[in-house]
Amino acid sequence: MPSHTETRVLPYTPEQLYDLVAAVDRYPEFLPWCKASRILSQSDIRMVADLIIGYKIFHEKFRSDVTLQRPHEITVNYVSGPMAKLKNHWRFDAAPGGACALTFHVDFDFKSPFLQAAIDAFFDKALRKMVEAFEMRAATLYGRKGIDGG
Repeated sequence: MPSHTETRVLPYTPEQLYDLVAAVDRYPEFLPWCKASRILSQSDIRMVADLIIGYKIFHEKFRSDVTLQRPHEITVNYVSGPMAKLKNHWRFDAAPGGACALTFHVDFDFKSPFLQAAIDAFFDKALRKMVEAFEMRAATLYGRKGIDGG
C-alpha cells in the first residue's frame, strides 16, 4: 500500500493553513487533477464531501468523511469510490516566528490493479505537486510572508 508523509515549515499561521485545507469547496480552483468538489454535509467538527479527480482518461469520484479539529488537525477517511483504502491526515503545529509546521500523511490502495499500477508510476511526484499547490494557494491568499501580511 503506498503511503507518503510530507513535512514543511511554512510562513503562515496554523489557522491560515487549516482554513486553506478545510475549504474543500475551493479545491478545483488550485488543486491539480481536482475537477469538482461538493460538500454534502458540514458542521464545525465534521464534513462529508465528494471530489472528482481527473487525469487524462481517468475520472473518478471519491466520497470522504472529514474530521475537523480547528486549528490543529484534519483527518480524511474514505467512504466510497474506486479505492480499497484512503486515509489522509493534516497536522498544523505552531513553529518559531509565528510559522506553521505542516505535516501531511496519506495511505491508499485502489480496488483496481490497473489503476493502482497507473498511480504507482507517479505517486510521489503527484503528491509533491499537490502539496506545492497548497503552498502556492497559501501564497496567493495570504502573501509570500503570510505571518506578517507582506
